[in-house]
Amino acid sequence: MRRSGEVLPSPSHASPVPGAPLAERSDAATLARLFPYLWHYKWRVVFALLFMIGAKVANVGVPILLKHLVDAMTIKPGDPRALLVVPAALLLAYGLLRFSTSLFTELRELVFAKATEGASRRISLEVFRHLHALSLRFHLERQTGGMTRDIERGTQAVHSLISYSLYSIVPTLIELVLVLSILSVRFDPWFAVITGVALVFYIFFTVTVTEWRTHFRRTMNELGSKAQTRAVDSLLNYETVKYFNNEEFEAKRYDENLERYRRAAVKSQTTLSMLNTGQQLLIAVSLVAMLWRATQGVVDGHMTLGDLVMVNAFMIQLYIPLNFLGVIYREIKQNLTDLDKMFGLLEREREVADAPGAQPLRAHDSGDATVRFEDVSFAYEAARPILKHVSFEIPAGKTVAVVGPSGSGKSTLARLLYRFYDVQQGTIRIGGENIREVTQSSVRQAIGIVPQDTVLFNDTVEYNIAYGRPGATHDEVVAAAKAARIHNFIMATPKGYETTVGERGLKLSGGEKQRVAIARTLLKNPPVLIFDEATSALDSANERAIQSELKSASRNKTTLVIAHRLSTVVDAHEILVLEAGEIVERGTHAQLLARQGRYAQMWALQKIEAPQIL
Repeated sequence: MRRSGEVLPSPSHASPVPGAPLAERSDAATLARLFPYLWHYKWRVVFALLFMIGAKVANVGVPILLKHLVDAMTIKPGDPRALLVVPAALLLAYGLLRFSTSLFTELRELVFAKATEGASRRISLEVFRHLHALSLRFHLERQTGGMTRDIERGTQAVHSLISYSLYSIVPTLIELVLVLSILSVRFDPWFAVITGVALVFYIFFTVTVTEWRTHFRRTMNELGSKAQTRAVDSLLNYETVKYFNNEEFEAKRYDENLERYRRAAVKSQTTLSMLNTGQQLLIAVSLVAMLWRATQGVVDGHMTLGDLVMVNAFMIQLYIPLNFLGVIYREIKQNLTDLDKMFGLLEREREVADAPGAQPLRAHDSGDATVRFEDVSFAYEAARPILKHVSFEIPAGKTVAVVGPSGSGKSTLARLLYRFYDVQQGTIRIGGENIREVTQSSVRQAIGIVPQDTVLFNDTVEYNIAYGRPGATHDEVVAAAKAARIHNFIMATPKGYETTVGERGLKLSGGEKQRVAIARTLLKNPPVLIFDEATSALDSANERAIQSELKSASRNKTTLVIAHRLSTVVDAHEILVLEAGEIVERGTHAQLLARQGRYAQMWALQKIEAPQIL
């Protein structure tokens, strides 16, 4: 828990500050980063490409067949071929080609769906795991709303990028090559020249304008993320907003973000309209040029009416997908940006990482859970050290308490023991093993904590207690709840253990949340326990009751107690008085009182303030 006077760490080896812009990656590099996730389904990719080519070949065949169908209609009335040839052959083939286009397209999507969804799932899971592996600093500094928006967009970008590239861009390019080849072989080369020149101008105009307006879209998305962050942050701090009657203030701040987003969105739409208008003008000019040349060919007798129909059909089939090229190109660029942001999260280095070849902690197997701090120094900022050459030992099965004023570094001891941060000097050992040389997972598995500020999942009471040991039976959960003196309260609620606790456990009082935290730590039953102001939210009567349960729970366990109320640590085997990051006194309760030093002063002061507790 972050105390007053403590600041977030900034050691030289830290990863970039969350939220800081990462090094810009090229679109090709982003695609290369995505490729291995898709290539995991390489055979599906190959079959999807084959089906896509088949669909485009069938699609190009439709105008050719339509040409022959129109030309066939020039037979004289009454000719027996009119009944046999046209309906039975050409019409049937025309229908089959139309059906084949749709069939191959659906087969492509069916085959590739597993690859798309599988790649999206693997990336999302990898990001989720990586975020949990990042340092405490990252999660204290992150902007939850903006980050979740980036992850959501990145996940959707996988689907959209594949859809736009594999289902729009690549098929259009294949069809373009086929059409230009047919026009060059069957007709005057000018048909291919006109089509090619028109497409070059069209693509150049689309890419240039889209690149110009990309920053409008990027600004719009950034402002949208800021508005989302503002809204989420305000809703998470709902009670604070109510305490200070600041609903209108929050609404005004949110509306300011929405207004900036609106202005950016209008600019984006205006530039999009300019793009669409320019595209339509280029399409109209090229269509007029192509049809003029085709009609002139029909008049001169070089081309048939079917050729004219075929050229027109080719142009329509080409320009319908190209008509959306600006949208598609913009969306692909945006998807690449969104995907890059999500990959950027994946590439954030872990500030605290397992050493190569690290083995699990042996405290569970060996039974030796002695905790030792050896000359430990630590600073969140180089100019302001928090711990200075701290050394102490918690023998296996014993309890050591740390007391002192706020900001003295008490909770930092717990953070370092959990390896949320690594010490800059000295060593921390559990069972004689340096915790930097074993896996973080095994260290945290060996430790249970009851924090001062308990945050619960928005789920049932039973889920939150069972979180201490997933897979625990209902009876084990009930036993832990009884030990934490919360069973009776749970059973008094209408739904019992199925009662939901609300966002961050806000439906429960501070004391109830703390007892849930105690219950799930008791259920975990680790060899090392940390009680960080474990009874601070309890009233005097419940505190005495819980103290006896905590004392029972910590029997034969290595226990570190961080306390402000000295009455809760009088039975500790040793008490450390921490001040300004240094241990200024140590000894038992009786020894420290007899010494008449800093501890005795704190005891006397608290006795005056709350004599009924002491």
